[in-house]
Amino acid sequence: MKAAVFEQLLAARADKRPVVLATELESGNQALVFAADDGGSAMSAEVVGAARDALRSGRSAIVDGAQAGKTFLHVFNPPLRLYIIGAVHIAQALAPMAAMLGYVVTLIDPRGAFASTQRFAGLRVLGAWPDEGLAGENLDAGCAVVTLTHDPKLDDPALAAALRSDAFYIGCLGSRRTHAKRLDRLSDAGFDALCLERLHGPVGLDIGASSPAEIATSILAQMTQTLRRGQRG
Repeated sequence: MKAAVFEQLLAARADKRPVVLATELESGNQALVFAADDGGSAMSAEVVGAARDALRSGRSAIVDGAQAGKTFLHVFNPPLRLYIIGAVHIAQALAPMAAMLGYVVTLIDPRGAFASTQRFAGLRVLGAWPDEGLAGENLDAGCAVVTLTHDPKLDDPALAAALRSDAFYIGCLGSRRTHAKRLDRLSDAGFDALCLERLHGPVGLDIGASSPAEIATSILAQMTQTLRRGQRG
């Protein structure tokens, strides 16, 4: 590997940027492909497209291109991140279950009595208002945001921040009636119908969940479905 490519790869990983190292198996030529089009890749459009597909799936692969022949696409994705808004009972189940799936979990709740170290030992907790907490987190396509408080003063600012980001999943706890009111508020705040379609509400797959652990399971199942199959499953 050329020193320049190696240094770029190290820098991308340090910045937690998703990247693919593309290696032409016949020639040995290598280049990096990023999720966003930076116009700087030395690879063909065919390889760049396949590399971005590999980034989305999280799986390395070999593609056979018309120009360069076989190219190995080595995916370097940073860990997935989950931001939970609201230190409620569901969060106590959701956080460890998400960690088992490889997510780096952050809980955000300004209410100290709820977001205590006793209830969430070992978890990264931000005692800030959700929009302020999310502002410094650089939400990207490897992030999920789930609001659980039922309080518009906490949930709505977090959802607004998430909708302005590239987060792959945004889920909101609440009934259909609650969600309809939520959509009205966000619409009044300037978000159009297409943007609001990104919201999963009521949150989770409809599996008849009732307990906090079951609801957490339904949320993680829907997150996985969205991550692997796209917004509409």
